[in-house]
Amino acid sequence: MIKICSTEDVPKGTVISANVDGTPVALVHGEDDAFYAVHDECSHAAVALSEGEVSGCTLECWLHGSRFDLRTGEPSGLPATEPVPVYPVEVRDGDIYVSLTPSNGVTR
Repeated sequence: MIKICSTEDVPKGTVISANVDGTPVALVHGEDDAFYAVHDECSHAAVALSEGEVSGCTLECWLHGSRFDLRTGEPSGLPATEPVPVYPVEVRDGDIYVSLTPSNGVTR
């Protein structure tokens, strides 16, 4: 697990971009109060998901509107048809840690 930032750096309902050992990660504080990490690139077009909107447990790609489930990486609508990698997150002593081994088995 790699320390990314403090939980205070990611207010509820927001997303930040982090570079974790050369891997772009979108770190999300979901509206369910949990923290999620997904690959910071839409599986449909090479744009940053971290620039999108958080809604519930989904993250919307700002370019074409595909939404990705933060728990599974699965898209909920077109134009994206492929899931994005989801990375395990741990919160310890107010800090957020991420593992780069995808929990959903999807690699990029």
